[in-house]
Amino acid sequence: MINRSALLVRLKQPFIDWINETDPSDTRVKLTAEEANEDRTVYLIDEDETEFVDKWLDLNFRQVFECELEDWVVDTELWPHDLTRELFDEWCLVECHTVVVDTVGSPIVEDDM
Repeated sequence: MINRSALLVRLKQPFIDWINETDPSDTRVKLTAEEANEDRTVYLIDEDETEFVDKWLDLNFRQVFECELEDWVVDTELWPHDLTRELFDEWCLVECHTVVVDTVGSPIVEDDM
């Protein structure tokens, strides 16, 4: 086990609706909730923050929200203009997992994307 907790952000229907409406020229079949949530980003937080996930989100929701938006639409001009905690909560469901097991055994290395 490692000294981190994992936050998993699942997209709610309003976020999925926004994805589907953002590019009206896109003629593909509309994205479903199942498709949108099949491979989600995991955010590692300090294990001491686990008791205070809501407070952690108060301080960090914007960064997480922007990461989630950018996963779908890179053009920030198309993003909602008022990124509030209320909108984040309306669009995203956050799950906190307190047991994180590193099964690899080699150092964790930051990826320079």
